[in-house]
Amino acid sequence: MYNNFMKLEINEYIVADANICGGRPVFKGTRIMVWQVLELLGNGVSVDKILSDYFPKLSKEAIFSVLNYASKLIEEEKYVFSE
Repeated sequence: MYNNFMKLEINEYIVADANICGGRPVFKGTRIMVWQVLELLGNGVSVDKILSDYFPKLSKEAIFSVLNYASKLIEEEKYVFSE
């Protein structure tokens, strides 16, 4: 169910905890899910706007850590092509 872990520290700012938000990655000390910030960034919301209007508890460094985390997930992704 949770890959046999209770808490996984993904980086300095992001953690996945089986007891918080169903194990989805969140920012440490919050219930702010990583996907929420990625979605805002993907919709063109600036980092400053995210900090002022949506998630003032976060830092710029935390938001940038989301981009780094997402890039590592994509870098490790494997694709299978069939003919």
